Amino acid sequence: MNKHSRMGLGCMGMSEFYGATDDAQSLQTLETAFAHGVTLFDTADSYGAGHNEELLGRFLRGKRDRVVIATKFGLVREKGSYARRVDNSPAYIRQACEASLARLGVDHIDLYYMHRLNLEQTPLEDAIGALGELVRQGKIGAIGLCEVSPATLLRAAAIHPIAAVQSEYSLWTRDPEDGVLRACRDIGAMFCAYSPLGRGFLTGKLAALQAGDFRTLSPRFADENRQANQRIADSVRRIADDKGCTPAQLALAWLLAQAGAHGCEVVPIPGTKRSAYLLENLGALRVVLTGAELDGINAALPAGMAAGARYPREGMKGVNA
Repeated sequence: MNKHSRMGLGCMGMSEFYGATDDAQSLQTLETAFAHGVTLFDTADSYGAGHNEELLGRFLRGKRDRVVIATKFGLVREKGSYARRVDNSPAYIRQACEASLARLGVDHIDLYYMHRLNLEQTPLEDAIGALGELVRQGKIGAIGLCEVSPATLLRAAAIHPIAAVQSEYSLWTRDPEDGVLRACRDIGAMFCAYSPLGRGFLTGKLAALQAGDFRTLSPRFADENRQANQRIADSVRRIADDKGCTPAQLALAWLLAQAGAHGCEVVPIPGTKRSAYLLENLGALRVVLTGAELDGINAALPAGMAAGARYPREGMKGVNA
């Protein structure tokens, strides 16, 4: 896999989940990211029923050899529906890879993630074996897993090298610290942190949610939990003010510092549709937190502090598999 930037760009919201989308605006944001040194772009076949990969494919023209493309398979959804099933069967893996290559307009995917795992339906050995064959064929460069348990990650790595794990990780979601980061260290995999800003909550800028916004389904954003979680956002803002940066920059700088704490590479992939937020996020690369500051953040925002599950029941399918 080619060298990637210390921070990537999550492209999901450019196609669905977070309100109205605008392809022209999104393409400009992608160009701005590239111009400012971002080389890791993260998408999936399920984002906007393929729209997100097609959008990224438009952006990739003329710069394919200078970026790292990560996409995913395994979450099968009907267009416009949140409901999903998880398919890791070898036949589906081959079919999904060909479809993603076509939508992206490329002949090679740098990092191909299993979006969720369904170990009851497909033995891990079969799924990883199919992915290994795609590596040998040159259609993908490396294998990644999402929302996987430490034990399953180590099992998978014994079958074929696993280059990356992608799971939710932020100041209000600390689950990966329960063994996944240690397993990444042990097998030499990087860890990509999605929703590093708590789906926007940690920025302190989140307004009232509009109809159709995925967060209206999330337990953490339900009225009672959202009020309880406001103390997290308030603490992030207070610490950021003391540091002289924005809350988003503080949250991302904390994640970047976790590489030293856990011994594996940690790459945040904050998502945004807007260039202004992108540039703000990239400012986190210039924020250096001391050991004492990190200790203070961890004391003020301990693991398990967030109220409510991070997904509704449907969204928990395949999590921590």
